[in-house]
Amino acid sequence: MGSEGPKSVKINVTGFKKFHGVDANPTETIVENLKDYVESRGLPPGVTLGTCAVLETAGDGAVSELYKVLDSGISRGTNSRNEKVVWLHLGVSKGALKFALERQAVNEATFCSPDELGWQPQQLPVILGDGGISQTRTTSCCIEAILEFLKRKGYDANISNDAGRFVCNFVYYHSLMFAEQKGHQSLFVHIPPFSRVDEETQMQFIVALLEAIASTT
Repeated sequence: MGSEGPKSVKINVTGFKKFHGVDANPTETIVENLKDYVESRGLPPGVTLGTCAVLETAGDGAVSELYKVLDSGISRGTNSRNEKVVWLHLGVSKGALKFALERQAVNEATFCSPDELGWQPQQLPVILGDGGISQTRTTSCCIEAILEFLKRKGYDANISNDAGRFVCNFVYYHSLMFAEQKGHQSLFVHIPPFSRVDEETQMQFIVALLEAIASTT
């Protein structure tokens, strides 16, 4: 009985490989370099960077791999009950000039083009049996507080209520359901291409985002 000790926060991060119209996905570069970048800069006490994984830009055909990645972020140590687990998913928005914190995902897959495995659903549920295609799942992260933190750091960001209906939304919907089942949190953030916001600025943004998530969890 008594104190269980301070809570710690482990943040797992994913990005995506290339897809139609984006041959070099900035989220792949960010995720692949993030561990080294964080090691050189450090994170606040109690915050750790967990799994860093790059996902296939695909929907139904990549679901099994997605859940393997999600499972990899679960702590199995004796202190796991004191550790808060957060999933941060990054996706690129080709025309964006600023960062967008996605509030929700919709149970609808309507792909504007085939994914990288050739699947192009139209008005299909992301998860069959979890309501109709108008069903939404909302992040439990304090995105207003996260946004305020980022703005104080000087980053141009906003909150979005529409993650699209392509693979980003597909992955986010699965992750939000998984997070709810496991007692985790999940957040999707769309970033601009490097041609609009350079790589170093984006790496600095992600570190600030990790700090923002940890400080508001």
